[in-house]
Amino acid sequence: MAGEALWSLFCLALEIIMEALLISTGVVALAEIGDKTQLLAFILAARFKKPLPIIAGILVATLVNHGLAGAFGAWITSVVSPDIMRWVLGGSFIGMAIWTLIPDKIEEEETQVAKHFGVFGATLVTFFLAEMGDKTQIATVALAAHYATPVMVIAGTTLGMLIADVPAVFVGNKFAAKIPMKLVHSIAAGIFAVMGLLTLFQVDKFFQ
Repeated sequence: MAGEALWSLFCLALEIIMEALLISTGVVALAEIGDKTQLLAFILAARFKKPLPIIAGILVATLVNHGLAGAFGAWITSVVSPDIMRWVLGGSFIGMAIWTLIPDKIEEEETQVAKHFGVFGATLVTFFLAEMGDKTQIATVALAAHYATPVMVIAGTTLGMLIADVPAVFVGNKFAAKIPMKLVHSIAAGIFAVMGLLTLFQVDKFFQ
């Protein structure tokens, strides 16, 4: 009996971990399509034409940025009551759904911030700064607060960023031109909206 109970707990924990990883990866990858930071990846790739240090800079910048966002999201759950958190998260996910439908753009001065730091340094600094307050960073905060596994959320959101941005670095604007942006953003918005509604109306599933 004890063995069966432990196995059930293990399966439940694995299910939660995989859900956090897959949902975080999927929604961020979709939300990143056409996002400011993906546009920045296009610009950096065209300017430097050195994909590997650009990808390394994106990876490190995302890990640091989303690591901080995930830690903040996990901290919120320790100081805010579950009932308040339900409304905060539900509203945040629905807000993310609306935000995802709004086209993004990158200002030219954002690409000039770190032009003297080399390819890796320029990518690291500009990507980190561009990601501050961006929809994918806010999504990481909300997802980390929503799930009990912030490390898996951070891994998922970082993977999602790479899924969207690595092809942008190698293929450039030709890649962007072939993507049905409205459809991709509508799918991401739909996922965020569903998560918001589930959080608001199925509280027991997420706050046990």
